[in-house]
Amino acid sequence: MGAILAGFFGTDSQKTLQARAEASAAEIAATPGLCQAGRSMGCDDPDALGWERIEAFLQRDGICGFRLITSDQAERLRERLSANGFRLDTWDVFLTDRETALAACRPIVERGLPDGLAELDVPLTPEGAMTRRIQAMMSAAGVVPFSGSMLCGDTGPAVTLALCDPSGGIAAGAHAYLPHNVASRHRSHAWGGLVAVDDAHRGKGLGRLINAMMVVAAFRDLGASHVYELVSAANEVSRRMVEACGLRQAPDLVCGLATREQAARFTR
Repeated sequence: MGAILAGFFGTDSQKTLQARAEASAAEIAATPGLCQAGRSMGCDDPDALGWERIEAFLQRDGICGFRLITSDQAERLRERLSANGFRLDTWDVFLTDRETALAACRPIVERGLPDGLAELDVPLTPEGAMTRRIQAMMSAAGVVPFSGSMLCGDTGPAVTLALCDPSGGIAAGAHAYLPHNVASRHRSHAWGGLVAVDDAHRGKGLGRLINAMMVVAAFRDLGASHVYELVSAANEVSRRMVEACGLRQAPDLVCGLATREQAARFTR
């Protein structure tokens, strides 16, 4: 398996976290409560996984992702984290089913691409030049990208979309994958995100377009029953973008990242 774990991106610590999460793919697939969070170890059911395992990840990595946990679980988790010198940064969860999403996204996609832009039509490889360009554009836009293996689907079903300009530069990108294992009640939910637009191409509606393309691809190519995206409470632009694609806030669900109290926020 080690041969496919390639294309890590970011700081040395970010690369280490990506490598550990990907090396644990078999464990994640077989363990109730674990999920593939991409940038770190992840949990979608703290009660099933247990505090002992969560604490072990935190002590080793200083970080652990949480996906689609209930509001009650999040509050209990905050208390345990705070008592141990950690905090929980959270994002609002926006969720949609297939029928609702496609009704909203298809008209956006069918309007077509702005002049001069084309959809990426070459397969990605973990350390390929195009993969690196997508990662670099996401990073420059303030989004911590996944590894090349995650982006190209070597670690599990995934789709990565990108819009390219005539020079071969990446104008916009997005990604979706299936994070949850067969034991999870969210087993057929696809996570959508990494939505980023290059500074030179802002103001063209590309964020909404690439997001709609990603949502459609998650249902078409991944067979998802639902798609969810994460938006920080203060990010009104992203909130409008996902709502335009048929997603609505799920107030009973929380996604978050546990980090040490003094650490900077990992991603926006």
